[in-house]
Amino acid sequence: MAKSVVVTSESESGRNQRFHDTKSGKNMNRVEFVKEIEHEKFKDYHIRKINGLRTPVSNPDGKESNNLG
Repeated sequence: MAKSVVVTSESESGRNQRFHDTKSGKNMNRVEFVKEIEHEKFKDYHIRKINGLRTPVSNPDGKESNNLG
């Protein structure tokens, strides 16, 4: 099953900036999505610190089609 969040905007460097929850219709920026993950609203995702910024990433499941991007 595909994950419920898709990236809708990236920076010029390729950092995911805006996200869309396909189940609820909610649009989020990176900070909002990180907070939602912290509150366990998206169990298929976790947070990594990349270049000093807390960044949402999908949990690995072996399917490239389920990666954010």
